[in-house]
Parts: sequence; C-alpha cells; structure tokens
Amino acid sequence: MISCPECETDLDIDEDAVDEGEVVSCPECGNDYEIITVSPIELKQVEEEGYEDDEEEVETDEDDE
Repeated sequence: MISCPECETDLDIDEDAVDEGEVVSCPECGNDYEIITVSPIELKQVEEEGYEDDEEEVETDEDDE
C-alpha cells in the first residue's frame, strides 16, 4: 500500500484501477498527487494552478536618466 507523502495516511490505490497521469487526492490532508508510474505506484504532488501565473513581468521605468 502507498502512503501520502505529506501526512503518511494510507492511500487505497489499486494499481490495476489507475493509469499514469491520473490525479488522486489524500482524504486526510487534501493534497492532490499525479500518478507518475503504476507499477510500483509513484506519486508527484500537483502544483496549485494560478500560483505560477503570479510572477507577472515587472515593468521597469527606464526614463529615469
């Protein structure tokens, strides 16, 4: 059985019932994980969407000469 990397709760994931690329959630801490491989099951935490877009281009004022 695989455990949540964050809170170590046992995740009931059947290797035969999931595919690579699927996203599963931990019922205890609520984190989402993408299944990287199914045999053995390896998980990668899904990044929160929207946080990457927060780094917008910073405008510089080059008229200060």
